Amino acid sequence: MTTNKKILVTGAGGFIGSHLVEALVRDGFDVTAMVRYGSSSSWGNLEFLDPEIKKNFRVVAGNIEDSDFVFRSVEGVDAVCHLAALIAIPYSYVAPRSYIRTNVEGTLNVLEAARRFAVGRVVHTSTSEVYGTAITSPIDESHPLQGQSPYSASKIGADKIAESYYRSFGTGVVTLRPFNTYGPRQSTRAFIPTIISQALQADTIKLGSLTPQRDMTFVADTVAGFIAAATTPGIEGETINLGTGSTYSIGDFAQRILSLMGVNKPIVQDAERMRPEKSEVMKLISDNSKADQLMGWRPRVELDAGLTQSIEFVTRHINLYRTNTYTV
Repeated sequence: MTTNKKILVTGAGGFIGSHLVEALVRDGFDVTAMVRYGSSSSWGNLEFLDPEIKKNFRVVAGNIEDSDFVFRSVEGVDAVCHLAALIAIPYSYVAPRSYIRTNVEGTLNVLEAARRFAVGRVVHTSTSEVYGTAITSPIDESHPLQGQSPYSASKIGADKIAESYYRSFGTGVVTLRPFNTYGPRQSTRAFIPTIISQALQADTIKLGSLTPQRDMTFVADTVAGFIAAATTPGIEGETINLGTGSTYSIGDFAQRILSLMGVNKPIVQDAERMRPEKSEVMKLISDNSKADQLMGWRPRVELDAGLTQSIEFVTRHINLYRTNTYTV
């Protein structure tokens, strides 16, 4: 693909954001990567990109909560892929106000900038966590929204603000709801790298509840969904699930990963890693038919192939992984 389309990616130093920047550059887009400013001047996961890729995008460092910074970054772009967010569910129990500031106010800043500068498309990142525990299964986009954690409540708020900007001002918003994404560069805030890193370094695999079921999409497939959402004409105002339509329990994933690694270690539930009972989301499984119908999107990467790539990444970079970080 060759294009002069200018795209801003917020949250570009994160797990999905870094893969999205990489794919957009490879596809010929003019990419600006927004990363959170810090004293270390780190680009986050963008540091893992090939040097030739790094030469071909621009980095701006700041804070999504700073409206002046966001406005300067958005001016002149054709599309925004908005991924900047606080995402760790356990921390949302500790510091819920920070989730409102980042996830709700940060999204408002992006939308207001897009409205003022007449940006053609804003891809807003939601999450399957907004659905809570499934009332009907598989979950389609009409499923009720349930704020079962401060994190999911903040994302529901952001989703509704995005919807309001489309309905009130005609801002070209498309809301994507990825179900759980996994793959290389993911941190131990997520359970798959937690399992892998403990399998490499610990005597026991300690997790939260083993019974919740998750629909896991490999990061390359999620990124393909973002690019489709940014470029498919006529889908403004839509909310679209990205998921595989298959689900397994956390315990099943742990056993599968250990088998792929050739490791035999006990898997136990750690009370300190458990969510509050009414906050735990017990089952997430997507209905992804709308993504196929509107964007021609389907997941391509088989589970074991994706898990193998995740295992290889964590193994190569095991020095970056701590086994005492609580998982979500």
